[in-house]
Amino acid sequence: MKGMIAVAVVVLGCISASFAQGKNPVSDTVKEILANRQKNIVAAIEAMPADKFSYKPTADQMTFGHLAAHIVEANNLFCAKAADVAEPKTEVKETDGKDKLVAAVKSSFDFCTTSLAKTDDSKLSDTIEAFGGKKEPRAWAFIAIASSLADHYGAAAMYLRLNGILPPTAQKK
Repeated sequence: MKGMIAVAVVVLGCISASFAQGKNPVSDTVKEILANRQKNIVAAIEAMPADKFSYKPTADQMTFGHLAAHIVEANNLFCAKAADVAEPKTEVKETDGKDKLVAAVKSSFDFCTTSLAKTDDSKLSDTIEAFGGKKEPRAWAFIAIASSLADHYGAAAMYLRLNGILPPTAQKK
């Protein structure tokens, strides 16, 4: 047990040291998360057959098409807030076809990548307007990006599994 604790302390120390060396640990980490989740989320949206975009597990849940449209809206909103740029005007509906929704999801990730490329940690404490006009630090938007990407991939993976499709991260390499 003591050996495991010692290893954990060393590993955590190395992680902490590597973050301490970087000037932008928050924005750099979110950019890395974005790149990884982009690959997985786009692959998950592409894996769902077109005729399943109207699928929803229960009456109270959103359709898969709604999830795709929601991903577009969330990416555009949170990345615009994080980067202090204008949110792109995108009109997608859950009833749009698979091709249009996939293209919109990809475009929203392109917007995020481009917008976040210009960010650093120097403005994390600046005040931004969040939901309902609530004032939050810009760091809130960076955290919202990371958490929403995890949530969105988890939801997409569940929808795929419920339709007998193995999610991208569960497939053998």
